[in-house]
Amino acid sequence: MAAGSLLTLLDDIASVLDDVSILTKKAAAKTAGVLGDDLALNAQKVSGVVSARELPVVWAVAKGSFFNKLILVPLALLIGTFAPWAIVPLLMVGGLFLCFEGVEKLHHAMPHRARKSPEVAGEAIAVLAASSPQEVVETESEKIKGAVRTDFILSAEIIAITLGTVADENFTRQVLVLSAIAVVMTVGVYGLVAGIVKLDDAGLYLTQRGSSLAQKAGRAILWGAPFLMKSLSILGTAAMFLVGGGIVTHGIPWLHHLIGHAAGSLKATGGMGAVLAPVAPPVLDGLCGLIAGILVLLLVAAYKKLRGKPAEGQAH
Repeated sequence: MAAGSLLTLLDDIASVLDDVSILTKKAAAKTAGVLGDDLALNAQKVSGVVSARELPVVWAVAKGSFFNKLILVPLALLIGTFAPWAIVPLLMVGGLFLCFEGVEKLHHAMPHRARKSPEVAGEAIAVLAASSPQEVVETESEKIKGAVRTDFILSAEIIAITLGTVADENFTRQVLVLSAIAVVMTVGVYGLVAGIVKLDDAGLYLTQRGSSLAQKAGRAILWGAPFLMKSLSILGTAAMFLVGGGIVTHGIPWLHHLIGHAAGSLKATGGMGAVLAPVAPPVLDGLCGLIAGILVLLLVAAYKKLRGKPAEGQAH
C-alpha cells in the first residue's frame, strides 16, 4: 500500500513537472522578443569598463537581476491574485520610464556627436586611464545601478507575459513556471552578455596561438567585436523605444487597435505593403515610444526647472 502511494505520488510529481516544462517552453517563446531586447540593452550597459572588471560587473548585474526577480515573482503572484487590474498601469509606468531613458540617452549623445575625433577619443581614454580607483568604482557602480534598473522593467514584462500564459493554471504550476522562467532568463541573458563582453579577450587569446587558423579567427573576432558592441549599443537604445512603446500602446486600447488596423490596411494593399506590414507595428510602437519619451523628458525638465535645479548640460 505504501509502495503504491509512493508510486502515485511520483507519478503526480512527474506529471506536474511535465506540465511545467511545456508551460515554461510556451512562456519562453512568448518572451523571446523581450529576451533579445534584454540582451542588447544589458550588453550595451555593461560595456565600457576595463577588461579585468567586465565579468565582475556582469556578475554584479546578474545578482541584481536575480534580486529583481525575487521581488517580482511573489509580487506578480499577489497582484495576479488580488489586484489583476494593477498589472497594466504598473507596466505602463515601466514602459514610460524605458522611453524616457532612451530619449535621455539620445539627448546626451547629440551634443558630443560633432566633437568625436581621434584626438577627443584619445583624451577620453587618457582620462579613463588616469581615473583614481575610487572614480572607477563609482563609474562601475553607476553602470550597475543603471543596468539593474533597466533589468527590473524588462524582467517585469517577462514575468507579466509569463503570468498571462499560466493565468488559468493552479497556483503551484504558476509558482513553478514563473520561477523556472526567472532562472532560465537570467542565466541565459547574463551568460550571453558575459560571452559578448569578453569577445575581444577571446580574440586576443586566439591570435597568440600557434595555429594560423586560430590566429585568423582571432583577428576576425578582434576586427568584428567593436562593430558588434556598437551595434548592440544602437540596438539597446532602439529596444528601449520598441519595448517601452509596445508596453504603452498595449496599455492604450484605441492606440493599439489603430496600429493593428494600420498594419492590416498596409497588408491589404499587397505588393510592398504586404512585405512591410509585419514590421509596421513594432516601428509604430517605437515611434510612439520616442514621442512618449520626449514628453516625459520635457515634464521632468519642467519639474526640475520649477524646483530651481539646472537642466542637465547647463550645470557647468
